[in-house]
Amino acid sequence: MGTAVRLNDKLVHTAKSYAILENRSTSKQIEHWAKVGRIAEENPDLSYNIIKEMLLGLADIKMGRVTAYTPN
Repeated sequence: MGTAVRLNDKLVHTAKSYAILENRSTSKQIEHWAKVGRIAEENPDLSYNIIKEMLLGLADIKMGRVTAYTPN
């Protein structure tokens, strides 16, 4: 369910640029920033790169691109 929200024009313009670069819609780009921001606030010791790698790992799991770990 979508909710209409008023956003600063500069934020939306910047999001459009990033969205083109990342092949996302403007709204999906803003959602991505919100997700990363929420994770960063909840985990202040994590760098952006660690958060990004975690999200990539979760996407791999969701797509089934994982193999079981077997210790030696």
